Amino acid sequence: MADPDRQRIIDQADVVVVKVGTNVLTDEKGMLDNARMQSLADQIHRIHITNRKVVLVSSGAIGAGVGRLGLGKRPGDLPHLQACAAVGQSALMQVYQECLTPHGLHTAQILLTAGDFDNRVRYLNVRNTILTLFEYRCLPIINENDTVSIAEIKFGDNDVLAAMVTNLLRAPLLVLLTNVDGLYETDPRTDPNARLQSTVPHIDHSVTEMAGTSKSVLGTGGMKSKLRAARLATAAGESVIMANGSIPGILDQVFGAEPVGTLFLPHREEVPSRQRWLGYTARPHGSLTVDDGARQAIEKHGKSLLPIGVVAVDGMFGKGDVVSIRDRDSVEFARGLINYSSTDAERLRGLNTDQITRVIGKIPYVEMIHRDNLVVVK
Repeated sequence: MADPDRQRIIDQADVVVVKVGTNVLTDEKGMLDNARMQSLADQIHRIHITNRKVVLVSSGAIGAGVGRLGLGKRPGDLPHLQACAAVGQSALMQVYQECLTPHGLHTAQILLTAGDFDNRVRYLNVRNTILTLFEYRCLPIINENDTVSIAEIKFGDNDVLAAMVTNLLRAPLLVLLTNVDGLYETDPRTDPNARLQSTVPHIDHSVTEMAGTSKSVLGTGGMKSKLRAARLATAAGESVIMANGSIPGILDQVFGAEPVGTLFLPHREEVPSRQRWLGYTARPHGSLTVDDGARQAIEKHGKSLLPIGVVAVDGMFGKGDVVSIRDRDSVEFARGLINYSSTDAERLRGLNTDQITRVIGKIPYVEMIHRDNLVVVK
């Protein structure tokens, strides 16, 4: 039976991002499960014919490589993981194309690193490419570029990547398909009375405490990762549904507004595109700690950040970089594009305009960060 709240969300979802995890796509031996992938392709086709645009963020390249190479388990070191990804990515795309061809859908592979989202120009290029692919009746299939990613440029897992793609496209709905039914109050593996959370209005500390520490054999994520992804999307004004991808017809149920999995509601009104990039996508290069007065001025009154309100500067950054803004308790509450390098910011912090003039002789910018380049994050 359809749920009215979910029906409203589904009706508004003209663009949908679906993320599918490794353990949904592979069998117990780590080989790609062709029958399950065909079922996934069939369901995506049924979403397509409702005039919705779909992007698939798909894990599985490393898992497919593990299976194809007969390794039995996921390697532990980076070179072997990247080799598995190189072998498995082509196998993954081949199966997707075979499954989608009967429906007249083309596959379009897009491999990304976090650096593609940090750079504003590359970020917009990715968006433009995906929007153009929609015109050609293509299914963009996105994965992290595991063959070149290293610790410094990794998303961490495809849950976070999917949330960033959701924000990139301003997609009203993100569907996370995993190997669990959704978010439980307690760990269902150890508590037979664990209750599934049907709807989560806001992801706060009490919700994140529900996440266990589990991690699948072939995958990289766990419930904490999925909650982080859900928070990234809901904080920008989108909805997220987490559901069990191994259940037959699960996407049909989701788009039938049936009460399956866990629905995470938006935290706020929809955030404009540039603010999404600045506040929820680009990674900060450093941070500024500010006093209580500066926090109130930014949060409550929409003011710029002046040097006098900055009490500490951390990290190395240049003029125009994204930086995190934190309070005295190290809680991040905003991000912005800074007008000064970390060296100059350190020299100017805590000073008023007259003092700055005496220190550097001129004031290129009165503001450390102008309010037009500030985003309060919630």
